[in-house]
Formats: sequence, C-alpha cells, structure tokens
Amino acid sequence: QVQVVESGGGLVQPGESLRLSCSISGSIFNLNAMGWYRQAPGKERELVAQIISSGNTNYADSVKGRFTISRDNAKNTVYLQMNSLKPEDTAVYYCNANLRLAYNYPDMSYWGKGTLVTVSS
Repeated sequence: QVQVVESGGGLVQPGESLRLSCSISGSIFNLNAMGWYRQAPGKERELVAQIISSGNTNYADSVKGRFTISRDNAKNTVYLQMNSLKPEDTAVYYCNANLRLAYNYPDMSYWGKGTLVTVSS
C-alpha cells in the first residue's frame, strides 16, 4: 500500500520561508513525476511545482523565482522550499506522486492529505 505524507506546514509572516517535505512509501516499482499542488479557500486546486524523474522542473508563474522543488530519489522524498512568502500563498498544500507499482501496471496518481500553510502578519 502506497502512502504519501506531507509535513512542514505552519504559520509564517510575509517574507519568511518554509520548507515542505513529502515522503512516499510502499512497494513501488518506479516513481515518475512528483509535484506540489495547493488549494486556497474558495478556489480550485492548482499546480505549484512539479519535478520528473530526469530532474526537469515546472513551476506556476506565481511562484517562479521564490519556490524551489527538489527530490531525493534514494528516499522517495520531494521537497518544496518556499521563500519570500506572500499572504496569497496561503493554502493547503498537497503532494502528488505519479508512480507504477510493478512493470506491468499502469501509472497511477497518489495524493497526500495536505499540509496547511498560512502567511499572515
């Protein structure tokens, strides 16, 4: 059984930093793309950043230059370093993992339960 667990959320003031972590555990054949999404109150879930197995990354325009996504393949862990946080970054941040359980299985998407990030003075 695959588990996706986020950590690192909290309350910070504007301009401060936070680092989110997401650990993927279970019997996994291949871990492909990993990403962070967020959902603010009253808004749809949106992609924040994504990193694929090659290390290529993709960011939402609103976080480019402030957020950095990275992964540790040995630990099946993905990180999101968030700098210069703004009140509009306040949201529940969800980790997503696209993986394959076995060579003959299709790629499947797994989600964590989310971690709350609040940016407020």
